[in-house]
Amino acid sequence: MRELITDDGRTLAVEEWGDPTGTPVVYLHGSPMSRLARYPDESLFHELGVRLITYDRPGFGGSTPKPGRRVIDAASDVATITDALGLHRFAVFGVSGGGPHALAFAARYPERVTRLGALASLAPRDAAGLDWTAGMSEGNRHSAAMAVTGREAVTQHLANLGTANFPPLPEIEQAVLSRPEISAMIGSAFAEAVRPGLDGWVDDVRALFGTDWGFDPADISVPTRIWHGGLDTLVPPAHGEWLAARMPTATLIRQDDAGHGGHFDATPAMLTWLVGDVRAHGRPSTGRP
Repeated sequence: MRELITDDGRTLAVEEWGDPTGTPVVYLHGSPMSRLARYPDESLFHELGVRLITYDRPGFGGSTPKPGRRVIDAASDVATITDALGLHRFAVFGVSGGGPHALAFAARYPERVTRLGALASLAPRDAAGLDWTAGMSEGNRHSAAMAVTGREAVTQHLANLGTANFPPLPEIEQAVLSRPEISAMIGSAFAEAVRPGLDGWVDDVRALFGTDWGFDPADISVPTRIWHGGLDTLVPPAHGEWLAARMPTATLIRQDDAGHGGHFDATPAMLTWLVGDVRAHGRPSTGRP
């Protein structure tokens, strides 16, 4: 783990995986997760020549909390990390609650993004024309209801869930998460996420479910792929469809037989696409012009 300090004095905990000389790809983890979340078979990163960079969002794991943060705030944190690593242009992708945070960086720093990916991503709570909670599981509907009532309500809601185990999930998701390699990774990533307490989880719920993101996905101009499982009830597929329709440079890949956890099986193809342009046209620059 590497610790970096932001301009406002916070600590960001950063991890790297795969080929240290490979094509840089920044990964934004889901919620409640940590920098330890990633595709569980790390041989994929070496096979594709990927230098995967992950970090704890504020309040998770080793990163300092930032109460009241919005989704757009992730953009400056990613910029801080990649500046410290000497990276100017790179691919970015996020899963689930990490999807909006990946979009945030592309919205604010389009000149730094080669390609953008989002798997099983939420749409904004105020998405025009989207029935935001339609088809959503009871647990996430409850979290969404608490998010708009205030931080104290979210804190109590999550405290009632507890941190001993990952929150209960539908059967289709349990089938994926029961795979030994995924179960081991998720277990350690979740434990690290909540190790310091609930701050990161609370602020993620508030940022994702209860407040304005601070940007419009329609303004994103970089090549984008959006993947969504048609059987997803944690983040219903209408969210991915709304994002793809809203974003002029986005392509939607809908897998009708997959749930939320299907993003694990979709990751190899997404990573291959994310680094494909770099393979064809050379590595991204590693310093500012």
